[in-house]
Amino acid sequence: MLGAATMDAPSPHRPPLAFEDFVPGEVATAEGPTVTRDAVVAFARAFDPQPFHVDDEAAKGTFVGELIASGWHSCAMLMRAVADGFLLRSTSMGAPGIEEVRWLKPVRPGDRLCLRWTILETKASRSRPEMGLVRFRFELLRGGEAVLSQTNWIIFGRRDAPPPSDRGGPESKGVATHGAEPPSSLHHPGEAAPTTFFDDVVIGVTRDLGDYTFTPEAIVGFASEFDPQPFHIDPEAACRSHFGGLCASGWHTAAVWMKLMIEDRRSADKRARVAGERPAVLGPSPGFRDLRWLKPVYAGDTIRYRSTLTEKRPSASRPGWGLVFQHNTGDNQHGERVFEFRSTVLWERR
Repeated sequence: MLGAATMDAPSPHRPPLAFEDFVPGEVATAEGPTVTRDAVVAFARAFDPQPFHVDDEAAKGTFVGELIASGWHSCAMLMRAVADGFLLRSTSMGAPGIEEVRWLKPVRPGDRLCLRWTILETKASRSRPEMGLVRFRFELLRGGEAVLSQTNWIIFGRRDAPPPSDRGGPESKGVATHGAEPPSSLHHPGEAAPTTFFDDVVIGVTRDLGDYTFTPEAIVGFASEFDPQPFHIDPEAACRSHFGGLCASGWHTAAVWMKLMIEDRRSADKRARVAGERPAVLGPSPGFRDLRWLKPVYAGDTIRYRSTLTEKRPSASRPGWGLVFQHNTGDNQHGERVFEFRSTVLWERR
C-alpha cells in the first residue's frame, strides 16, 4: 500500500502521475519482491557468476561465507519495485543516472523486501518546458532495515505537455534495428593480465573488457523482468516516445559491464593458474557512485566496455584487504560514450 496521498494510483478517469504530483518531503512505500534462490542464481549466472552468488557450497569458502544476491541484482529488483510501485503509472521519461548506490546488507534467498521512497527535491526543466526532474532516495528494506540505498533523479513529463517533437531514435544515427541475431553478441579483446594482488596494483591501468551487442530480444527479455517501461519492451511505443526507438534499460547496460568484467578476470586468472601462479581474490563491493547513462543504447548498438584503476588504499577495518577504485565506461560503435560510473571493490593483499 502506498503511503502518500499524491502517490495513489490513478483511476481510469484520472491522468497518470506527472511531474506536478511529486512533492518534496513526501515518503511512500510499496511491496517489494520475495527473493528466491533460483532468482539469485539465475541472475548471477547471466551477469555476475562469482562463487558467492551461484553456489551454496562454494560460497562458504569465500570472503562472504554464504550465498547472497549480486548487488546488481538488488538494483534490478529495486528498479522493478519502483516500476510496479508508481513508475508505470506515471509520465516517466527515464533517468539520467544514479548519484550513489550503497549495498548496506547482504540480500539472501528468502528475504521479503519492501520499497520505500522519499522525494528529496523537484526541478522544472528550463530548456524543456514539457518535462521536470524529481530527485528520490530509494531504499530496499528487510524487516524495516535498509539493505540498499539509492539516490537519483527521474525525468517526468509535465501535466498536459505536448508529445515530444525531437525524438532522436536509432534511425537518425544509422543504427541497425532489424535483422538476425549476430553470430555472437560478445567479443573479447586480447589476453588480459591476471588479477594481481592489491600491493602490486598499478594506478592508471585500463582493462579492455570487450564488446556486447544489444539485440532486441535481449533488451526486451531483461526489461520485461526488471524494468518494463514501454520504451524498453514495446518497439511501437518506443518509437512514439522521446527516445524514438527501442532502447535498453540502463540497468541492463550496467549488468553487461559486470558480466564482461567477470569473464575478463576469469579468463586471465585461468591462464595464471595454468602457469602455476595464484591470482588475487576480489571481495564484494560496498557500492558505486556517479553512474551516468549519457546516451540511449538502442537495439543493434554494440558497446565496448573498459575499466581504469584510479585509486587504492588499505582497508582500515579489514586486515589483509585493500580498497581499489575504478572508473568504468562504455562507448558505442560511433565512439560516443553512453555509460560510465565509479566503483569500489575489496581487493586481497599479498
